Amino acid sequence: MLPLSPHEFKKLLKRYGINVEDIKGVEKVEIHLPDKVIVITSPQVLAFKTSKQIVFQVVGEEILEEQRSKPTVTQEAIGEVKISEDDVKFIVEYTGVTPEKAREALVKARGDIARAIMLITSGESK
Repeated sequence: MLPLSPHEFKKLLKRYGINVEDIKGVEKVEIHLPDKVIVITSPQVLAFKTSKQIVFQVVGEEILEEQRSKPTVTQEAIGEVKISEDDVKFIVEYTGVTPEKAREALVKARGDIARAIMLITSGESK
């Protein structure tokens, strides 16, 4: 197969219904993973557009990997899980743990009382 110039390659892709767009002015691209963030600075970004989806190609030389810190229980609780004192009291009475342990288990269980009790009784809330 003969090598194609970028212009010929774009023309060929367009024939198959794929438009290629070079996205200008991108300063950085971040990819967020559960345990780290990959940061690509000064990347070249191409968008391959079809009728149903867009595929981005990111090319960069300066790649940084930053470790993510695990959120604490209080960080998880802010704005995400509303915990009522009645739920905390119920779990304290049912399991015999401290209110703090009951609240922590409710946050981990995202407010699900049954799951919080299971976490406490299985020892996972320690």
